[in-house]
Amino acid sequence: MPRYAAIDVGTNSVLLLVAERDSSGRWQPVIERAEITRLGKGVDQSKRLAPESIETTVKCLEAYAQEARAAGAQAIVASATSAARDASNGREFLDAARARAGLDIEIIAGAEEARLSYASAHADFGGERPLIVLDIGGGSTEFIYGTADGQVQYRHSFDVGSVRLTERFKGVANDVRKHLRQTFAQLPKPPPLARLVGVAGTVTTLLAVSRAIEPYDAAKVHGAVMPRAEVHSVSQRLLMMDFEARKKLPGLQPKRADVIPAGAMILEEAMDAVNAHELVVSDRGLRWGLLADRFKGTA
Repeated sequence: MPRYAAIDVGTNSVLLLVAERDSSGRWQPVIERAEITRLGKGVDQSKRLAPESIETTVKCLEAYAQEARAAGAQAIVASATSAARDASNGREFLDAARARAGLDIEIIAGAEEARLSYASAHADFGGERPLIVLDIGGGSTEFIYGTADGQVQYRHSFDVGSVRLTERFKGVANDVRKHLRQTFAQLPKPPPLARLVGVAGTVTTLLAVSRAIEPYDAAKVHGAVMPRAEVHSVSQRLLMMDFEARKKLPGLQPKRADVIPAGAMILEEAMDAVNAHELVVSDRGLRWGLLADRFKGTA
């Protein structure tokens, strides 16, 4: 079957998906990769991408593009989100990615990021109840409310993410929570009986840490349900540990150890804001929605 690839360049990590359709027309993964490159390091204050962050990310993109093409991908779609949107020198990064990796990266707006994340979650978990999709990234967090049949009713991208809040508040938990509560107070009332689905690395990491999933196993993560009490427990555990101790935790990538406490607080406050008692964890985020959307007309 023909293969296609999608690359999601986030504030904190870069994700690769190479997939092909099965006989029923559903996309099946052939290759999945994740690398933390911290493209958005310092962007909240400087509004610029650091040269070393650009270099690390472009090297990752070169490797991803080479692997995808070697695997037979007929085309590659790549997107960049919060950090590249906010940086005044985002064009420098885009030009380097084109020159060295042969990739034309789309900088997608927060609303489009939300739409694609919702499409991915609805494909796996929609159909019975309305969904609330929560996408916690390094630089921003998206909320998307939609109907059971997949129609988006509300979507918004807030400039709160695990990297951004870690840098801004220097790990002061009370300040982070206060800011999050003020920010999420803008959310409209969620649809009745809505199911909350969390996507992206913060959510999957929190589940992996909570249940000591080491090495990471998508089959144990995708579709798992985290009660609010479990989210609180792992959040408190992370907040009480120092950086060096967190780096050694089963289920946690060491490069994520500095920002995961902020990510955990975002998840807690988001669940409270939409009055969710549990969370369905999705291992398939923006890259899956991007792949399905951009290659929907392909054979």
